[in-house]
Amino acid sequence: MDHVRKAGIQDVSRLAEILIFTKRMNYREIFHNDRVSFREMQVYPLAQDYIACPEKLENIWVYDDEFVKGMVHIEGQALMELYVDCFFQNQGIGGKLMEYAIQVFDVKNLLVLEKNIRAISFYQRHGFSLTHVRQLEEGTTEYLVKMER
Repeated sequence: MDHVRKAGIQDVSRLAEILIFTKRMNYREIFHNDRVSFREMQVYPLAQDYIACPEKLENIWVYDDEFVKGMVHIEGQALMELYVDCFFQNQGIGGKLMEYAIQVFDVKNLLVLEKNIRAISFYQRHGFSLTHVRQLEEGTTEYLVKMER
C-alpha cells in the first residue's frame, strides 16, 4: 500500500502527538475528564515510553506521505487503534490505513467506544458490524462495543 510503512523510532514524536491530540479531540466530550485529558495524557512521556520500550512499535504502521499523518496498531487479527492527525482527517487516510489492516493482516475485529458514533460509522463503511458484546472501559463508566468483519 502506498504511503503505509512500519513505524520506527524516528516516528515516536509524531505518534505521540497524533495519539494524545486526537484522543483529546475525540474523547473529551465522551469522558468529560480534563484531569486525564490534560494532566495524565501528555506527548513527551508517551514519546519517552516508545523510546524506552521500542518493542511497543512492533505492531504499529504509519501513513507517511512526506510526514506521518496517521497510525494503525494491529495485534493478530484485531485492530487495536487507528488514529489520523486532526489536521488531516477526511482526506481518505483512515480508509487507507483500514484497507491496509484488512488486506495485509486480515483484521476481523475491534473494540470501539459505544458513544463514538463517528468511529462506528467509519468501521461500518469498511465492512464491520456491531455485535452484542459490550464491556466497560477500564476505570470508566463508558462501554466498549465489539465490531466484527
